[in-house]
Amino acid sequence: MKSVRLPTILEIVCTLGLFLVIVFSFTAFFDLPIQLALFISWFLVILLGFKLGYRYEELQKAITTGISNGLEAILILVAVGALIGTWIAGGVVPTLIYYGLEFIHPSIFLLATLIVCSITSLATGTSWGTVGTAGIAMMAIGEGLGMPLPLVAGAVLSGAYFGDKLSPLSDSTVLAASLSKVEVIAHVRAMLYLDIPAYLITAILFTVAGFIYGGNNTDLEKVEFLKLALLDTFNIQIWMVTPAIFVIVMLAMKKPSVPSIAIGALLGAIWAVVFQGMNVPDAVGTAYNGFSINTGVEFMDKLLNRGGIEGMLGSVAVIIFGLGFGGLLEHLGVLKVIISKFHSFLTSAGNVTLSTIIVAFFANVFGCAMYVSLILTPKIMGESYDNLHIDRRVLARNTEVGGTLTSGMIPWTDNGIFMAGILGVSTFAYVPFMWLSFVSIALAIIYGYTGKCIWYVKQKQGEGQIQQTF
Repeated sequence: MKSVRLPTILEIVCTLGLFLVIVFSFTAFFDLPIQLALFISWFLVILLGFKLGYRYEELQKAITTGISNGLEAILILVAVGALIGTWIAGGVVPTLIYYGLEFIHPSIFLLATLIVCSITSLATGTSWGTVGTAGIAMMAIGEGLGMPLPLVAGAVLSGAYFGDKLSPLSDSTVLAASLSKVEVIAHVRAMLYLDIPAYLITAILFTVAGFIYGGNNTDLEKVEFLKLALLDTFNIQIWMVTPAIFVIVMLAMKKPSVPSIAIGALLGAIWAVVFQGMNVPDAVGTAYNGFSINTGVEFMDKLLNRGGIEGMLGSVAVIIFGLGFGGLLEHLGVLKVIISKFHSFLTSAGNVTLSTIIVAFFANVFGCAMYVSLILTPKIMGESYDNLHIDRRVLARNTEVGGTLTSGMIPWTDNGIFMAGILGVSTFAYVPFMWLSFVSIALAIIYGYTGKCIWYVKQKQGEGQIQQTF
């Protein structure tokens, strides 16, 4: 049997360089689907695997293993697509938009968006569910108020990822903690030292931006027109938001995400029949086909014609190809080889923190999924923290900062595809406004190099004792 070996740095650089060339050329120059670029990239890594001595059967298993690690994300994506379609048809989203326009003052809208999405994400433990529910409502309100949509998307994502990182219900929080060998609650507490100041700084930034954009730029006639158009098209009543309350409560009670969201979608279809006067086949059909209406008003049609499982199939394909690509890279030990070249650099808390964030970011870039980043980073960096006697709570925290908070910044990752598709704003357009992510990254690096909020583990009299240094 032919022996296998790890790839060399030159082989890795050539393979990943070709990957980036293919992805950027397909999307930026040839206007070809990114799904095709990712599929072709599989075979680049497979060829590398052949050169390293692997059999095709092993490589195919690595692909399927990588895909299986993200199947829950795919199921959630499908369920959220169904939910958005039926919630628009049932008047849930239009009601949220209407009351948002009615009560949220333009100058504090961005701050309100940050807070609403933070609370929703904290309660539900899912950034995807938050963006697919509260997020699309806030985007619609922001458009009605004349706000720059990339800025609104930045506020939505900052709130969604803040709650996702701190909620014990979040799969990313549990994954980062468990793979770093840290208790979930201990991980959440450690995150607070970073997230609270980062959140306050982010809130100030969005407040200032809100006063800049929410004053003279607000077209009150457009706001009133949109409210009247919603009233003419839908039955707007406060109890229309019952399906949204149900889903939030179910997720807050730690019920499984997919059935909770699916039941919420079913309630949306029922609401469409009972309160909006749709026939049963059309109402149920919005779960797959999405909501479609022709009001004669371009702005309204653009706002409401979305959702459905069918609209998510492109994103599902990206996630499948991305997870398969990440599974191949993990099986070949690509990131392990890269990090092994920097062991001499990993001599301080600051250097280890910076390296962890970089590794987590590039695991997103080349693994194409947040799950790949959260799985690989603790495995790759854990030994470096142990060698420096740094408590693994710091590893878990830095993994979240580099993995979770950057996952929506890359157009071909699961998060990047989902967020751009749901919010209707391209990834590169909203990235500059993901202020919570940038502030958190900066604070984590500052903590590392100053020693603030870095905890060390010392052994005394045969027992582990944690020494905290601030």
